[in-house]
Amino acid sequence: MRSRVALGVGCLVVALVGVGGRAQTPAADGIPTFTKDVAPILYKNCVSCHRPGEMGPMPLITYAQVRPYARAISAKVTSGLMPPWHAIAPAGTFRNERRLDDAERDTIVKWAANRGPQGDPNDLPPVPQFVQGWAIGQPDAVVSMTKEFDVPASGTIDYQYFEMPTNFTEDKWVQAIEIRPGSTAVVHHVLVYARDPNNTQRPTPFTMLPPANPAPPRPEDAARLAAAAERQRARSGQGGPQEQVAGSPGVNRGVLIATTAPGTNAVVFDPGTALLIKAGSILTFQVHYTANGSAAKDRSSVGFVFAKQPAPQEIRASAFVNARFALAPGKADQQVEAAIEFNEASHIWALFPHTHLRGKSWEYRLVYPDGRSQVVLSVPNYDFNWQTYYQYATPFAAPKGSRLEAVAVYDNSSANRANPDPKVEVRWGEQTWEEMQYSGITFTVDNPKAAAQQ
Repeated sequence: MRSRVALGVGCLVVALVGVGGRAQTPAADGIPTFTKDVAPILYKNCVSCHRPGEMGPMPLITYAQVRPYARAISAKVTSGLMPPWHAIAPAGTFRNERRLDDAERDTIVKWAANRGPQGDPNDLPPVPQFVQGWAIGQPDAVVSMTKEFDVPASGTIDYQYFEMPTNFTEDKWVQAIEIRPGSTAVVHHVLVYARDPNNTQRPTPFTMLPPANPAPPRPEDAARLAAAAERQRARSGQGGPQEQVAGSPGVNRGVLIATTAPGTNAVVFDPGTALLIKAGSILTFQVHYTANGSAAKDRSSVGFVFAKQPAPQEIRASAFVNARFALAPGKADQQVEAAIEFNEASHIWALFPHTHLRGKSWEYRLVYPDGRSQVVLSVPNYDFNWQTYYQYATPFAAPKGSRLEAVAVYDNSSANRANPDPKVEVRWGEQTWEEMQYSGITFTVDNPKAAAQQ
């Protein structure tokens, strides 16, 4: 995956400027030490990624691992690049915030500026314990691709779709869910959908509003979609219960239940809330592979931890998009809007803004039935390398008749150093050099019984 590789190399380049040598003697009074002051900060905020087998380019667990990167770590936390967090909101707004408070940041900077002393080994807190391969702990159930997919060394790879049965014999309430790519080097993202065995589609409590000033459709867009569907059908002959047949437009893949992408993956729902997966449901994995110069094999999986509480409140997931846009060549600061209107009183628990390399910023505004409005999510410096599902510490109400408006800003100019080609018009597409205006949303319905009778 190009973005993962670029991120790792960038971190390593910065890290190589770290000071050498070790300062293992106890620090003077008032100078932070690794064991007493710095390690607790790293264990709380960093080692979930910076540990063996995860996406962080170097482990940050022991003093020997951390000390060579003292100055690099100090520079990263001072600039705000690490931990990666891009929403602007008061501290505590989001339950999955990845940012240090002022005291934590000052501690790391002061420690690095004083040659990074180790301190008393007896002060070192216990190292966090992780289940190998799973951030959510040992799953109660795991569903995997039934066989490996061969990823070529080069070329464009269409999105791949794999269907697998859950084999759940009863309805399952899911407290935590996590996707594990089989090969992080070539997997850019995985979306997991769940379709109940009756192939029914539940209505959402909101309606997607038509986009303002939609770009006119082009004949080549319809032809491209048809060609992609035909390629998916051709590839579906690999046989077995894992079939690549769910990629064509109009196919009911069910509801989106899990996502992994750079910066987002495992989700643990609040006690008393859970995601419902019906008995006999079929899972569809949408996998975006990116060739990196070496052939690889992937067999991705999704793990579930089931809720222990009876009758939890149902968390639901969906998305809304604007696929009818056209970004003019060479133009910066182009806005693309999308909006939904709630026809049932609901609460919003999380939002997931997604664009590609030309995405610059996002803003979500809730407009109430009486005309009042408020910004509920602002991401002024969107980073394709860190696609975060912003989970609210306290879900906010979306009354019946309210609108959620999403505005994404794109930079298709040459000033955007990540822009694949500023000379072309850009429209909706699955590949990284194309664009999307996509918003994931998780929500609860305030009166689900009444909504079901509508």
